[in-house]
Amino acid sequence: MTRPRLVALLAATALALAACAPMGAGRPAGSAQQEANRQAVLAFYEKGLNQKDADAALQYLGPRYVQHNPTAPDGPEGFRQFVNFLREKFPKSHSEIKRSFVDGDHVILHVHSVREPGTRGNAIVDIFRLENGKIVEHWDVVQPIPEKAANTNTMF
Repeated sequence: MTRPRLVALLAATALALAACAPMGAGRPAGSAQQEANRQAVLAFYEKGLNQKDADAALQYLGPRYVQHNPTAPDGPEGFRQFVNFLREKFPKSHSEIKRSFVDGDHVILHVHSVREPGTRGNAIVDIFRLENGKIVEHWDVVQPIPEKAANTNTMF
């Protein structure tokens, strides 16, 4: 292989690997809109789930809010009901965002959620889709943290 072809192949490989890496792992930061989307989701999460202030969190929702969690109703009112449930049943609950990723108009969070202090809680992956800087769609996957693990890696 000639030197110019080898250099081109190495450059293409490096670009392909960088594109697969999560944000903050040697991958250049996304667009200003992607970072604004990340900040909107982080603020929404903090205000809604940790501070339990639905009104403050609702400013980050778009004109519609499609909820894919089968146990939660759609729309801003459904989110308000969830925040009220947390405030009433789990006033000391806290969700610690361990990492966040941005992919186009999607923001993904890896979260350690503890509803009752002193318990193990859940590992959660939340996926949000935004339009024009506002959250319009949400999916989540929740996994309880077991008492005993088959390895020592932790879930975070």
